[in-house]
Amino acid sequence: MGWMRKAAIATGLMARLRTFWRDRTGVGAVEFALIAPLLLMIYLTVFELTIGLSVSKRVARASGTIADLVTQQKFVDKTFLGTMVQVADSIFVPYGLNDVSMNITGISVDGANAKVNWTWSESGKNGYEPGSTVKIPEQMKVPGSFVVHAEVWVPHQLMMFMPGLIPSRFRNITIRRDYYFRARTGDQIVCNGC
Repeated sequence: MGWMRKAAIATGLMARLRTFWRDRTGVGAVEFALIAPLLLMIYLTVFELTIGLSVSKRVARASGTIADLVTQQKFVDKTFLGTMVQVADSIFVPYGLNDVSMNITGISVDGANAKVNWTWSESGKNGYEPGSTVKIPEQMKVPGSFVVHAEVWVPHQLMMFMPGLIPSRFRNITIRRDYYFRARTGDQIVCNGC
C-alpha cells in the first residue's frame, strides 16, 4: 500500500508540473520584470546624451558668438571683454550655468608665426603670455592679419543611471570649444589695459 501512495503522489506532482508548465498567465509580468531595468538604463542614457549634446552645442555657440562680437571692434578693454561673460550666460539660460570659463586672445600673424598681442580671462589668470608664439589653424595664417581666439569651457556632471558604479572622474567632464575669427575692421584690435 505504501508504494501505491507514493505512485499517486508522484502522478499528482507530475500533473501539477504539466499544468504549471502549460499555464501562461503572468508571463508578461515576468518578461517585463526582466526587461524593465534594461529599458530604464537605455532611457536614462539617451536622456543624458541629449543634455550633454545640448550643452556642447551651447558652448560652441557661446565661443563663436564671443569671437564674432570681439572681431567687430577696433578697440576693446577689460570692461568690454568682461561683458562677454554675460553673453555666454545668456546663451546658457535654461541650464543656469554659473561657472562658465573663458579666455579671449588677440593674435597677430606675421608669415608663419602667430604671436599673442593681448589676452584676457574671466578668472583674471591670463591664458597666454603676450609676445609668445601660439599655434593657430593653417587657414588662419594669412600674413598681416589679426585673429581673435575665443575659448569657452564649462564643467558638466553626468548624472548617469548608476552613480555608485561609475567613478567620479568619469562623471565630471569639461566641455570645451574654441573659435578663431579674423578682425573685421582694421589691421588689428587694440586692447587697452589687457
